[in-house]
Amino acid sequence: MSKSIIAIPLGDVAGIGPEIVVKALNNPEIYEIAKPLVIGHSVVLSKAMKICNMNLNINKIEDPLEGVYTYGTIDLIELDCPKIEEIESGKVQKEAGEYAFNFIKKSVELALAKKVHSLATTPINKEALRAANVPYIGHTEILGGLCNVENPLTMFQVKNLRVLFLTRHLSLMDAIKSIKRDMLYEHIKMDINALRALGIADPNLAVAALNPHGGEHGLFGNEEMEEISPAIEMAQKEGLKVSGPVPADSVFYMAMQGKYDAVLSLYHDQGHIATKMVDFERTISLTLGLPFLRTSVDHGTAFDIAGKGIASSVSMEEAIRLAAQYAPTYRYKYLK
Repeated sequence: MSKSIIAIPLGDVAGIGPEIVVKALNNPEIYEIAKPLVIGHSVVLSKAMKICNMNLNINKIEDPLEGVYTYGTIDLIELDCPKIEEIESGKVQKEAGEYAFNFIKKSVELALAKKVHSLATTPINKEALRAANVPYIGHTEILGGLCNVENPLTMFQVKNLRVLFLTRHLSLMDAIKSIKRDMLYEHIKMDINALRALGIADPNLAVAALNPHGGEHGLFGNEEMEEISPAIEMAQKEGLKVSGPVPADSVFYMAMQGKYDAVLSLYHDQGHIATKMVDFERTISLTLGLPFLRTSVDHGTAFDIAGKGIASSVSMEEAIRLAAQYAPTYRYKYLK
């Protein structure tokens, strides 16, 4: 099977993005599974290679079909970035936010034109985006806006554990208040379709319980009885393979063992802790619901170590690997 072209926008060039990209592309195994294509600028790639004490060729191209995609050479679509050589490592800068957005925008244009198969993104900085007057707060919002998708889904994967999220950036109290039967039911259907989009033909989804021991029939809370179980039963009546609510202290372990294809986490930290305790660096974020698949490192720009050459590229390599793994089977039709 032909290897997929994976677009890698360089992100905020004042952070560790360029360093983890050159380190990842210094691994010959990446070229055995994918055709990595960097969207960015040669100045920061050259600087990152010098910092990391490596010497790779840079092949500037205009179209993804022109890439050589061979270990030892970084294929690059270079954008116009005035005075990019003046960007300082480890600082919030308006220009870095502007460039980061442009790298993502170009990557999305290539994906929508079907010239690349997936995106594997590097960290961006919210303050830099704001300084550059970018009208989005982060990657998911940028991608949703550029693709005209209102509410993309986020899924974490580490090894064979997949975790979807009912709520994300809400306080714990607000997250609990937001869990309602109809909303959960609709989300379960979206999650099942998201798993189908990844190539899982008949997904088996577990819904994590909110309260200890699943509430023990009202002894430790009523949410399971009043909202969560009714939503699951509605989905089951439609023939969907949904289990739960399964106590959260065991459901993630059972999914790791293969009992479930994925777990629906009811709030942010429930799923984040479960995945990152398995392997922090290899926990990868996937954005589903777009016309193409996007994977991402699950860490920030790390301004405190930017420019020092010590950032690990493990997460970047894993993001590229997952993008390449799912690209051939990703089917947007299930998410429309």
